[in-house]
Amino acid sequence: MHLRMGIALATAWLAQAPGMHSRVQTREVEYRQGSTMLKGFIAWNDSVPGKRPGVLVVHEWWGLNDHARNQARRLAEAGYVGFAIDMYGNGKTTTHPQDAQAFATEATKDPAVLAARFNAALDLLKKDPRVDPTRIAAIGYCFGGAVVLGMARSGADLGAVVTFHGALATQSPAQPGKVKARILVLAGGADPFVPPEQVETFKKEMQAAGARFEVVTYPGAKHGFTNPVAASYGMPQLAYDAAADRESWAAMLKLFREVFP
Repeated sequence: MHLRMGIALATAWLAQAPGMHSRVQTREVEYRQGSTMLKGFIAWNDSVPGKRPGVLVVHEWWGLNDHARNQARRLAEAGYVGFAIDMYGNGKTTTHPQDAQAFATEATKDPAVLAARFNAALDLLKKDPRVDPTRIAAIGYCFGGAVVLGMARSGADLGAVVTFHGALATQSPAQPGKVKARILVLAGGADPFVPPEQVETFKKEMQAAGARFEVVTYPGAKHGFTNPVAASYGMPQLAYDAAADRESWAAMLKLFREVFP
């Protein structure tokens, strides 16, 4: 009898414990930029009351795949609304580097279109009934890191921008006083696509612009260090690094807590 009572009490306590009612919901969404159909993925936690910060997630050059969707889910678990957006159109993806290069080149050939696709997603996120439209951040991976950083450079009204193994070079450096967002760059120390000299040039650019920024480098981490299937793409420059993935995610959440108290 005592054992049964103990089990019942433990079950009741667990049912009321914080986080036990956590329910992450997801939904595929369609939206447009001009005549281009875009397909995104939004995630939120039903157990979080009221409006909360929204976070745009911009995919790697592979397109809006499971990696980007998973980041949106992780954001929802952390209490945000995560919106994995589509920068290519029709939600197209690939696992072939040549195709990925072609997709990224096409998407970036007109900076105005690139910004318009980002802003179409931003407008949609701001209208979500669960989102506080005054508290918006953007994160990006690889290609997506360059996208969100470009938006920050252009003066986008974002609270925070975080890049994970994203390209830092630009043809349009930030101008003094232009950058509104807090910027966090999370880079791999062994990433051949983002070498140390590129990091140093970026730091000088941000300092000259008067931006609030931080760069964290993970020694030994290669490009794509947040993607568990990075090695499957057949590129020796890519590798998953569990420690860098964990630590970079924690660094992002720390920034969000500071920007969105």
